[in-house]
Order: sequence, then structure tokens, then C-alpha cells
Amino acid sequence: MGTRVAARQVLRWMVRNATSAPPQFNLQPLCIQCRLCSSSSQSTLQSTQQHHQLSTSSRKPVTELPLQSLLDMGFTDTQAERLYDTMSKLKGGSAAKHALSTLEALFVLGLNPSSVLKLLEKCPELYTVKDSQLQQCISNLRKLGLGEGSLQRVVAHYPQILTVPVKTIKNVVLFLREKCLFTVQQVTDILRECPAIVAENTDQLEYKFQYVYFRMGVKQAAMVKYKLFRSTLDEVRHRHCFLERRGLYQTPDKRGQTVIINPKLDTILNADQDTFLTDVAMASAEEYDVFKRLMAREWQEQEPQLGSIEADSDDDHEEEEEDEETGGKSGYRNRRKRS
Repeated sequence: MGTRVAARQVLRWMVRNATSAPPQFNLQPLCIQCRLCSSSSQSTLQSTQQHHQLSTSSRKPVTELPLQSLLDMGFTDTQAERLYDTMSKLKGGSAAKHALSTLEALFVLGLNPSSVLKLLEKCPELYTVKDSQLQQCISNLRKLGLGEGSLQRVVAHYPQILTVPVKTIKNVVLFLREKCLFTVQQVTDILRECPAIVAENTDQLEYKFQYVYFRMGVKQAAMVKYKLFRSTLDEVRHRHCFLERRGLYQTPDKRGQTVIINPKLDTILNADQDTFLTDVAMASAEEYDVFKRLMAREWQEQEPQLGSIEADSDDDHEEEEEDEETGGKSGYRNRRKRS
């Protein structure tokens, strides 16, 4: 319903703008008597050249979006001025060239003027995106399962997703499906809750996934539920290693068993630092700060390669096959080895 209203609003603005806009050029009326009596070929040539120049100028693309046009779209005076100033600061002229198509696309998505203004101030690069790329991106996101409501929230939270090439998004989706073995629905949930994942390097993503899967023993469902991909790799490793070295976290064995009860991924990643230290790590902020500095130095010296992070990798293949039959966590590892 909101999309239809927005579409009608844009359509009304286009019709009003087209019917009320002043002519692109102004031809002085010619004296009919003089035109009939004139026999000068030079005068005819000049008239032809003038007509050609006017016709050419009328076909030139609009190089700026007038302030009044923004007001006609529903923006307030203040909002229109802010948008106009943002476009004026961008270099290259492409902002004004694509501004109209960008605004139309955002309105058709169902966003109101206030949301559009916040979105464009957060990501002014949207002004420079071609209309064809914008439409392809929106269409692709819908195909990936982001329907009405979800797509609007994703764009409002992370508008940069509309500037990412469709091919890049497809590659990330393929990586999540084939390398990390997420289901189609899980991939949709990841894109909805962690849209910034489309801009991450797949090597870094794979390292993060393997770290949480093998070192922490967390399965795909929990990764999606607790929004793993909102956290950086350093945030994950810092908190996990801090708990591990304090004896509060243990890597599960082949059957997912531990001697202690590990805290859930949710309490590790989604709690603010004070809550994490007080309720989970039972440590002071000073201890955690010292630990992070030591860990940064240690990781810099080690320079770990991005690759397989397998817990208990020295075990023989018989144990791996047994775990796969019982649904153990080695299923990802075995499939990776066969590929």
C-alpha cells in the first residue's frame, strides 16, 4: 500500500512538473509578410542553424534538480535545502544527473521524505548510481527474499547496499551457501540482519566463519540467530580468547561435548562491554584492555594465514566419518576437503 502511494506521489509530481514547466526555449514570432517576401538564402540558412541549435539544446539532459522540484516531491523547505546542498557539494556533475531517478526509486520503495533525506545524508554516493544499476540491485534483493518491509528496513539501515554491484552480492550469497552451508532462508536472514556483509572480503568472512564454527563450536543456526556477521573478527576473537584463557570457555570435542558449560554466542557478542565483563567474563575493564593489547601484539607476530581452522585436526578419518554420520560438526570440514 505504501509503495502505491509513493508511486502515485512521484507520478503526480512528474505530470505537474511536465505541464507547468516553462518552455526550454523561446522563439520570437516571425513576421509572415517578411518570411514570404524574403528571398535571402543567408537568412534561411541562419534560421535553419538556429532551429537546429534549439532542438539540440532541448534534448540535453537536466544537469541540476531545481529546489522547487524537491518541494513538489513533498520535502519541506529545510529538507529541500539540505538535499540541494548535499548534491551541490558532490563533484563531477553525476549527482544531479542521476538525482531524479534515485529519488523516484526511493519513493517507490515506500520511504517518506524524512527517511529519504536521512538515507541520502548517510550515503550520498547514491546520487551517482545509475538508474539501471539501482533497479537491478533492488530487483535482485527482492529475489533473495527481502520482501515488503524487510527491504525498506535494510535500505534504511545500510543504504550502501544499493551501491554494491549485483555481481558482488551474488558472489557473497554463493559463498554463504556453498562454503558455509547456510540454507536459503538463513542467507535471507543474514542479509536482512547483517546487510553490511555484502561489502566484506570473502576470505575474511570465511576465516570468521571457520573460527566460530571450529574454535567455538557454534553451528550455523546459532550464528544466524545471534547475528554473528554484525561483529568484526577482532571483536569475536578478543572476547572468545579472553574467556578461553580465563577458563570460562572450552572448544567442544568431536561430539560437541565440553567439561564446562560455555556461555552462548548471544551473551558473548551482543552484550555491551560492561555487561560482558561483569556478567560473563567476571573481570575488570583494565584487565580486558591489557589483554587486548597483548593479543594484538601476539596476532601481529603470528600473522595467521586465512584458511582452515580445524579443532583437533590430527584425528584420523574414521572419527571424521563417524561424526558425519551422527551429525557432528565435522560435516563442514569433510565437505570442504572433498571439494
